[in-house]
Amino acid sequence: MTATRNPGSALYAPESAPLADTSAPYDLPPPAVHGCWYPSADPSGRHVAFICDRAGVPQLWTGPVDGQEVRRLDADPHPVTEVSWSPDGRWIAYTTAPGGGELTRVLCVRPDGSDRHLLAGGESGTSARLGCWQHDGSAIAVSVTESAPPGHADRYHAEAPGPPGTEHAPQWAGRDGRAVLLDPAGGRLGAADGGVRPASDREPEERTLSAYLVDPEGTVAPVLLFSERGAANQRVCDLSRDGRLALVYRGPRGRREALVVRTEDSAVTCAFPVADGDPWVGGFSPSAGTLWLRSDAGREYAALLAAHLGPRGELHTTRVVAERDDCGLELLTLGHDGRRAVLAWNRHGVSDLELLALKSAPPYGTEAGAAPPPSAGDARRVDLPHEVVTRIAPTADPDAPVVALSGSRRHPGVWWLPHGAPLRTPWSSRDEDALPPGLTPVRPTPVRPVARDGLQLGGWYYRAPGRSPGEPAPCVLHLHGGPEEQERPVLEPLYLELLGRGLDVFAPDVRGSSGHGRSFTDADLGAGRFSAIDDVADCAAHVMVQGLADPRRMAVMGRSYGGYLTMASLVWHPDLFRTGVAVCGMSDLTTFFAWTEPWIAQSAAHKYGHPERDRDLLRALSPMSRVDALRAPVLAVHGEHDTNVPPGESEQFVRAARERGLEAELLLLRDEGHDFRRADNRRLFRRAAGDWLERHLAG
Repeated sequence: MTATRNPGSALYAPESAPLADTSAPYDLPPPAVHGCWYPSADPSGRHVAFICDRAGVPQLWTGPVDGQEVRRLDADPHPVTEVSWSPDGRWIAYTTAPGGGELTRVLCVRPDGSDRHLLAGGESGTSARLGCWQHDGSAIAVSVTESAPPGHADRYHAEAPGPPGTEHAPQWAGRDGRAVLLDPAGGRLGAADGGVRPASDREPEERTLSAYLVDPEGTVAPVLLFSERGAANQRVCDLSRDGRLALVYRGPRGRREALVVRTEDSAVTCAFPVADGDPWVGGFSPSAGTLWLRSDAGREYAALLAAHLGPRGELHTTRVVAERDDCGLELLTLGHDGRRAVLAWNRHGVSDLELLALKSAPPYGTEAGAAPPPSAGDARRVDLPHEVVTRIAPTADPDAPVVALSGSRRHPGVWWLPHGAPLRTPWSSRDEDALPPGLTPVRPTPVRPVARDGLQLGGWYYRAPGRSPGEPAPCVLHLHGGPEEQERPVLEPLYLELLGRGLDVFAPDVRGSSGHGRSFTDADLGAGRFSAIDDVADCAAHVMVQGLADPRRMAVMGRSYGGYLTMASLVWHPDLFRTGVAVCGMSDLTTFFAWTEPWIAQSAAHKYGHPERDRDLLRALSPMSRVDALRAPVLAVHGEHDTNVPPGESEQFVRAARERGLEAELLLLRDEGHDFRRADNRRLFRRAAGDWLERHLAG
């Protein structure tokens, strides 16, 4: 992408760049174990674009819902993260992560694989996010960060080259060791003339995140929808059919908002608090008289909210039209006709899927007082063959959506639901091929520990095959990331590796996890994180007291925030665990804030604390501040291109452990970022972690 300056502004509009055609029919048989996910259907509903790792890395593929033939549209090695087929069927837009890093870019390609080109995110220091299509397919919304200021090279890895695919952008990341953060009230949306909050004296100038409508044909210049300086997050979720209104998801973690924006002047007409999690939070009715939203505003659990809008997008009334007392709405997808919705509810980690008829408010110009309010009809539940829905894609037939499923006995796959009857797509892995030879499927058992302050926790326990029920086992306590993620009963190859070595796995939800209500998610904010660290010890004690885990052979392991909790648990509770494996974890929250991507720092400040105002708290919460208490050997694993949690976080913890005479190793994975996406690296990681844990928990 090259930069185009808008007259009179400092905003950069994306300009497309052609790329080589790398598509080809794929007639080699897929490996028995492979995953397919993130489907998006064509206008007919009979063909699907999706992400698949059958060639060793997540790439863009297409195939019919009822046929074996598949085509790989992009053979580049850069992992694909999101996919969207245009409503007119002429284009497929998708997001890639060069080097597996956080600086993503948006591309598009014809369904036959031709005319592949870069739409946004190719310039030095920029990152682009995929938004929605206009309903006629003539343009797609993308959100693009302003390029890094001149001279802001990546000092943290000054000697290292950028990820493959960023050769045209030698300064592929621009961090200067200081975080750029929003003030406590959050950012303010502004127009292109710079009507936004000025940067503070103590912080460098805030970079701008701007949303554009981009014509994939390249015949019309990009149109600026709106921009926000110092933005933590931004995505255009929907556009009204007449193009007058945009629905924007924005804000830092724990304080997400949905904004209705008039496209003619970038004015925000109304805003709604919405839940964390899936960023596709809702959409407009055909007339834009109703906005349907997944929101937890003033609620413990997210529900379906209907907002009645006036002619200029102003809010008249809101009402909850679908809710559950004991669980939250996790995924919301509107049908193409705007009259149906598919809802996925998260009930203790398991998905409930239902089809719902929608009754919208009248179109623009109707007096609110005389109009019947928006409402929903009766819901029809769909029985699923596996436990967890990860993505819903509407089709031309409102009763036949396509969904991505995962479960405790299958790898991710795509299923077609004609009239509620789930049919596996032929190119997804069969359930009987889910496990490598010699491994036995394990269905986890729900476990409900209680924290020392009385808070009810959750989690899943995996018992290694062949072990008698009353035998205490060597056990690995595995901590998820986020901290807002949630343990779900899905087939995790890492757990299979450990179970195959005779190690039990306990995967808990400590405070801060999602899926247990807003109060539970917010219970770790600020100084509440000390209690989250204690939750790890309480979870370990629970499975020991229950006779499941051997107190002498307990390990702790986690990724991202779970990697932080792993290091924290090893120094706060040094005699509890025999060893630890920390994956992409933060060892010092002050250095994390200094070197992470600026928008990640902005979003994380609400969760952990502000790096200036809360410096003492962050120092007290950092594992490095207590590293003298470390007693156990530790393995750290990191992706070399991780700009979310830079590799230095693992390096300094391993170095400190070695200086204290402890066994400590660092595995740095090539061509990976914060998430390990390449099959060979994932296998290397699993085997290295399994070897380490098996050796240290033996005997």
